[in-house]
Amino acid sequence: MKSFDIMLDSIISVKKFVNIVGKYDFDVDLTSGRYVVDGKSIMGIFSLDLSKPIRVDAHGVDADALEKELSEFICK
Repeated sequence: MKSFDIMLDSIISVKKFVNIVGKYDFDVDLTSGRYVVDGKSIMGIFSLDLSKPIRVDAHGVDADALEKELSEFICK
């Protein structure tokens, strides 16, 4: 499992994030506060507080490739 923080600050960034994550064949969970949603669910993501960083937990062997592909969203 690989974990990192991201920021999704617009509808376009959420859509792009879901399109990238959807290509991978493993679970991706997003955590904001006490809420955890499926990273492949647009509706789930919009239920989170997008004004704060969101924790990504990628549960797969290609998690490093996913992290690299999501580099534009990762909090520095």
